[in-house]
Amino acid sequence: MDLGTRERANPTGVLEEMKRLAVEQLGGVPSALYAPVAEALDDAARRAGLIQIRRGDHIALLNLRQRNAGYVMRYRQLIAQGFEDFRALPNRSRNGQPLGLVEDRHLGFHYAGQKLAESIGQRYVRQLEMLDQRLETLARDLGANSSSNPIGATRLAGAFLATFHDADLPETLRPLLFRQYEHELSRVLGDLYGRINTLLAAAGYGLSQTASPAAQAADGATVAPAAAHARPESPDVDAMERFGELRAMLHAWRDGSSESAPAGAAATGGPRRELRSAEVISVTSLLQRDGIEPYARALAGAGSLADAIRNQLSEGARRLGLDPDQTRIGAHENDAIDLVGLLFESLFQTHAMLDRARRVYARLVLPYVKVALSDDGLFLRRDHPARRLFDTITEACEGNDGATPQDRELLERAAGIAQRIVADYNEDIEIFALASAELEALLDQQRKRVDLLEKRAAEAVHGKERLLQARLQAGAALNQRLRTPLTEAVAEFLVEHWQHHLLQTLLREGRESPKHADVLALADALIVVDTLAAQARGGVVADRLIALQPAIVECLVACGHDEHGANDWLAGVVRALAQPDLPRMVRNLPPPVVADDDSEQGALRVVGGHAGLDFDPDVAQRMRLLAPGEWLRLLDQQGEHVAAKVAWTSPLSGRFLLVNRRGARVLVASAEQLAALVAEGRLVAGTEQAPFDEAMRQMRARLNRAVGQN
Repeated sequence: MDLGTRERANPTGVLEEMKRLAVEQLGGVPSALYAPVAEALDDAARRAGLIQIRRGDHIALLNLRQRNAGYVMRYRQLIAQGFEDFRALPNRSRNGQPLGLVEDRHLGFHYAGQKLAESIGQRYVRQLEMLDQRLETLARDLGANSSSNPIGATRLAGAFLATFHDADLPETLRPLLFRQYEHELSRVLGDLYGRINTLLAAAGYGLSQTASPAAQAADGATVAPAAAHARPESPDVDAMERFGELRAMLHAWRDGSSESAPAGAAATGGPRRELRSAEVISVTSLLQRDGIEPYARALAGAGSLADAIRNQLSEGARRLGLDPDQTRIGAHENDAIDLVGLLFESLFQTHAMLDRARRVYARLVLPYVKVALSDDGLFLRRDHPARRLFDTITEACEGNDGATPQDRELLERAAGIAQRIVADYNEDIEIFALASAELEALLDQQRKRVDLLEKRAAEAVHGKERLLQARLQAGAALNQRLRTPLTEAVAEFLVEHWQHHLLQTLLREGRESPKHADVLALADALIVVDTLAAQARGGVVADRLIALQPAIVECLVACGHDEHGANDWLAGVVRALAQPDLPRMVRNLPPPVVADDDSEQGALRVVGGHAGLDFDPDVAQRMRLLAPGEWLRLLDQQGEHVAAKVAWTSPLSGRFLLVNRRGARVLVASAEQLAALVAEGRLVAGTEQAPFDEAMRQMRARLNRAVGQN
């Protein structure tokens, strides 16, 4: 039994619901005409210099605005009257409200109305044809035989003419009003026709077998939306086999055993009719715009998302007259619901989704259920439009707390796109492709900013590592030279000034530079002079100090002394070396501090070397092979998941800089430190870069664990 022959809902109630939807969505159209028309008049007048015509048109438009409340009321009454005529006047012409014979002065007005009706009819020919087919059946159930479509093309054109029939419209203003009326209708008619066709299908008013192939194809798009206009290529055999295995695990999980039992068995005694996919999709379509709180609560961890979906569908079916006590959801439809529920739950378990992101995804739950009900390609094809949108929205939302204007823009755009999917998705998944392309364009801009942030983070880490390395090298050079017994003056010079001068030279010139060799030679020469002074070889000491004076002064000036202060220091060294009997000793300095100054890294901070770390050497070796661009998943101390990308590998230490999707530094760690995090269960390598793929991987692992335990 198909939708065209099964038991139908109360026709009077269905017609009333149609009228409510039509008046609700069309009622505001007249009010939306005036502002765009005023702008068009201004533009045309400026180009032509027709000030008087512009003024006359604006006066006429002002009069329309002043009477707007009356026009809106009249228009809404005319829309509602169309449904009363449908019920009360069975013998009326199917052409809708007739335009009839008119006076010559109104002839142009009515001719424009006829052109408008033709344009609407051509634009929505498929939806109007199947709507007419369904309305014929509804009219018969009402005892009205055949009647006009109350929201057909001619009826809507006639409603516009009747609304403004007594308005004084200049010839230059009239075409602008007609054009804007058609534009405003185009913003709502596709959705309205889709909702009413869905309502009629759910109520049992399917298409007859004599309907044209175009209408039947359009009907299939309405009650089983698929990518009719942009269907991707067929999935490969391996993908289909993996999906078959996933379904088998899903059935075993749902049935509570490791062996697949017949899915969708009745949970209670007594036979219940299994709802068709078209009926489930119809219910989903009508619930699509309802509240999102049940799904948001489930995504926050309060219960199963799939159960929340089923509960809402059961209530929606009841509202459409499909008694849940007499019907049940079939196995295929349950699969789609569970797959979407587990997909979204897996995403939220492995990705850092904050409250605003949760509400974005809660809005998308039913649209994705509707896609899954009609198109397995969502789970099979990586190029599926809904799959691409899933990934782009995740990239925009993951870890995004709206801390910067750019991050807030991403969240607002993602939320707006989710609302648009809810409002517009009816029969063509191309809307997912368009939405994904729009968000992708914004993400491209943000990625350039993220690349810059990553580069700056890498430069900052590299700078700190160079400083640390230079400190270690300067400290090692100093300790080597302090092994010789020295006077306090020479030792103090080396510790306080020469070491700093060597550090600056290492950073600026490098270890292989001639300048570096000169600075080392200065310390060695001064140590030799101190040794000669201890031997009371005053003449040689004086000559050598005179030769070293420029280098010593340069060192002191580089450390912040002016020339006068540098000469005072040099005088002190000369006085000390002039006394052969001054005590000389070997000094032992404490080891240099080698910990990173990375206090801003937060909960995932890792410092120091790898001594004492508990890690598997084989895992550490695999970590050393990580390349920039690879993604990892980290668990911080608060138990929050953090997606981290390898942004840079240090050429000095081999450590890895990990950043989040916003380009902010998450962690700087060695391969051994990463291996220790793996051992602690806080790091997972080899994750999928695409969020949808990673969520599917997590879903498969979850089902595999659950089935293995049964």
